[in-house]
Amino acid sequence: MNPRSYVDLKESNRALEPTYYFMINCLLYSRMETGLVSNQDFYDEDVNVYLAHLLHSFLNPEYVEQSKKYLSKYDADVFRRLQNSTDARLKYAIYKTNADFLLVSIGIFDQPITPGQVEKMKPAEEAYVGRGKTYYHFAYSYSQQIHRRNAGISEVLEKLSVGFEKYLKILSHMRGEYLDLSRRLSEGEVFHLERTVNEAGRQEQIRAKQDQLLELYSAWRASPSAELEEDMQRVVCEIRELSPGFQFELPRREAVAAKAETTEAQPETPTTSAENKGRAAAREPGRVARPSSPTKLADPQDGDPSPGA
Repeated sequence: MNPRSYVDLKESNRALEPTYYFMINCLLYSRMETGLVSNQDFYDEDVNVYLAHLLHSFLNPEYVEQSKKYLSKYDADVFRRLQNSTDARLKYAIYKTNADFLLVSIGIFDQPITPGQVEKMKPAEEAYVGRGKTYYHFAYSYSQQIHRRNAGISEVLEKLSVGFEKYLKILSHMRGEYLDLSRRLSEGEVFHLERTVNEAGRQEQIRAKQDQLLELYSAWRASPSAELEEDMQRVVCEIRELSPGFQFELPRREAVAAKAETTEAQPETPTTSAENKGRAAAREPGRVARPSSPTKLADPQDGDPSPGA
């Protein structure tokens, strides 16, 4: 989507609107909500238009890239650059660009510190406010030389210099209520955030690897093979890279096979056990096997002759 257009999700038609409308509406609402309404101390509706166009221009990467040649980190760099210059337009562009970026960086991004600046040497926010007021004042002075026929921009720059703190408060309210920009995380906060995210990801990887190891181990117990053993060793090494204290020792293949054979053997029944004991006794020399049931003796009256007959 073109950054110069936006879609208002609250509207039913979802039509594209110029981003400038969004900026000016948010700015006006912020003025009312902070009590710093337009034309309260002096006429400054022209400042509203200027600020809305300034915020809109920051959506254009070309504007930001072209402005880099005028920006400087420190006051000394700005003054040293302009010390031997007699070009009023160059001085106007340098002072105005640095003032605009200070106003937006403090008001919208809440980050006046230039990246790479030493934390202990950073000025207080009041120092940046003073720089912004001074830069706008010098830009106003040089604008009178180059915009003699168009005094409108000169008046706006003068109002920004006088009311820098007020417009800074309006932009700060706009940042939190309408732009939803949060403050920049410190290096320590980023470190702990990354550490938390990395730890959660590491634990998830460990659980996935352990599940994979269990599946391989179950398959190996059912059918031991060298290929499965290599796969398990590989997964164990991967787990130990994530968790060095992880312990796993694969049992010997012969022990697993012997245990499986013992488990598969059927237990003996009582009848079979008694028969085996009887056969064993019969095979012993000098021992008569006792019948399992009593034997009926013959009666002499049944027809068999008696021993004395």
